[in-house]
Amino acid sequence: MGTTPKHIAIIPDGNRRWAKAHKLLSEKGHRAGLDLLIELSLAAKEFDVASLTFYLFSTENWNRSKREVSYLLSLFKRFLKINIPVMKKNGIRLTTLGNLTVFSDSLRAVLQEAVQETAPCEEIEVTIALNYGGRDEMQRAVRSIVEDCASKKIDKTQIDASLISSYLDTAGRREPDLLIRAGGEKRLSNFLLWQMAYTELYFCDKLWPDFTAQDLFEAISDFQQRKRRWGGT
Repeated sequence: MGTTPKHIAIIPDGNRRWAKAHKLLSEKGHRAGLDLLIELSLAAKEFDVASLTFYLFSTENWNRSKREVSYLLSLFKRFLKINIPVMKKNGIRLTTLGNLTVFSDSLRAVLQEAVQETAPCEEIEVTIALNYGGRDEMQRAVRSIVEDCASKKIDKTQIDASLISSYLDTAGRREPDLLIRAGGEKRLSNFLLWQMAYTELYFCDKLWPDFTAQDLFEAISDFQQRKRRWGGT
């Protein structure tokens, strides 16, 4: 019932707390959380959602221990290798956000392979944000705009919201209709700050590894009961 959010942004928070609650190493929580991505992507497709964006690794996550960061990056690579055929079979097109240049050649190669192999898929787009931060994205965009002004590619009088959007990692993509954050926290954590100016926010107390298709359905149902005014009446 009601309008389905076509683009849902998701902050899958609570993996480490989930592991601690189950007396497991934090790595087990990250793995359990990542294993949900395909399942929930398929559920979203059934709910007629066109695209999902998962906040998997932020620019601030580098401050974690080297051991945890190394495990996370190896986990991403393993997940992609295993699931490229699964994504292709289920019509999932994978895309990325963030500055990927800092990653190893092997991880970037697997990311590129996954993006290229799933490019023809059209049933749902799933974007993973890696080494992404909203402020970092805007800093990079501003530098590019300044450089293009200096080289006369654009004039400063052309700078408006539309032009700024075209310099962001999300250029050409629909802005999120709905943000879902699991784990009980109620903040954006530097995620899609420009893009979520008018996004509806939904916070769930469940830790991410416990999040289910039913929880996704409830978030969508909550969205459908809201009236989006876009600053109007």
